[in-house]
Order: sequence, then structure tokens, then C-alpha cells
Amino acid sequence: MSELRIADEADRETLGAFVARAVRLDGSTFVRLRERPGAGIVEAWTSTPFEVLATRAVPGSVTPSDITVSGNELLAALTVAGGPKMDPGPARDIMWHSELPMSSGWQLVDELPVIVVADLADRGVTLAKDNVGPNGTPPASLMDQSVLTVTGESMEIKVQLRCLFALSGMGFLDSSIENDVVRVTANDSWLRLDARYGAVLKRRHALLPLLF
Repeated sequence: MSELRIADEADRETLGAFVARAVRLDGSTFVRLRERPGAGIVEAWTSTPFEVLATRAVPGSVTPSDITVSGNELLAALTVAGGPKMDPGPARDIMWHSELPMSSGWQLVDELPVIVVADLADRGVTLAKDNVGPNGTPPASLMDQSVLTVTGESMEIKVQLRCLFALSGMGFLDSSIENDVVRVTANDSWLRLDARYGAVLKRRHALLPLLF
């Protein structure tokens, strides 16, 4: 039987807010819970409708140490059942289709003022409302637009609008906090944007299709 253990009530509320946002974006979403070996930290991962991963980590543990569950069932466990120990729901591992990045090899590219990122995200949301696609999401041509170019010592990163949609949709940005920043890191394969309330990640290059 699976078990999620989060001792602190504030941490349970933090994870609950993350899952609630994910379910709001996609009512049939799944959440992957992964425990960092020896760290006492549980990472929660979810796919977003913008083809960008979102993640948030809280102190705790989970058994088994890597399990995918229904977002709705996990949200009920966090907000209805309550308590430091809970059943996150049956394993739905077959429903997880996204690769997760390696935990090492990340380089800091730059730190951006959150007020700038939030303003760009708000402009993008306004534009998207006038260009909604058939599935209720903005068309790929809009989401693929690069709205930021971030340059570090050894790399140049282009940030697409879909990443800002994910940051905004997951409630990770808070422009009311003075001097707050969004941390941009990258490795050879992935881009990561860390805001105050969570991070979003996207592959920098499309995977080549397998040929048989």
C-alpha cells in the first residue's frame, strides 16, 4: 500500500496548493511523487497543458519512493483526509509519459526580476485569450514564441511563452514581493525556471523520433 508522509501542516498545504493548481489546469492530470534518496524531500511533478513540466518539493517521504497517482485523489488526501500520513491513491505509473531531467549538471544562467517575468506572462495571457485554440489552449504558434533571451557565461537560453504560461497558471509568480527573482538554470538538455512557489522545466531541444 502506498503512503505519503508529510509531518508539517504548512508543507501539506503547500503541496495541496500545487496539486490544486495542477488539477485546475487539467482535471485529469496525474502527479508523480519522487523521494530524493537520503534527503527527506518529496518532489511532486506534473505535466501542464503547455507541454511544460511543473514541480514543487516539500519535506517528507513516500512509499514507494517513486509513484504516479491521480491528481484528484492526491488532492483529496491532502485537503479532505488530512493528517501527517495519508494514502495518495493507487499507483498510476503507466499514465506518466514524460521524461524527468537529471538532478545534476545544472548551470546558473541568470536571475530575472519577477516583476518583469510576471508582466510578460500577463501580456501573454491577455493575447492568448484572443487566440484560443480548439482544445481551449493557445495555439502552438503563440506558445512557441520566444519572449526572453537569457545569456550566461557559457550559454544563451531562449524562453518560450509556454514556460511563462506554466509559471502563471501554476501560481508560481508573486510580483508583490520586492526584489524577488526568477532563477534561470539550464543543462545540455533542459531549461529550468525557479520562482518563489515552484519551478517549470522544458526540454531545450526536441527529441528525435525513434525509427524501427
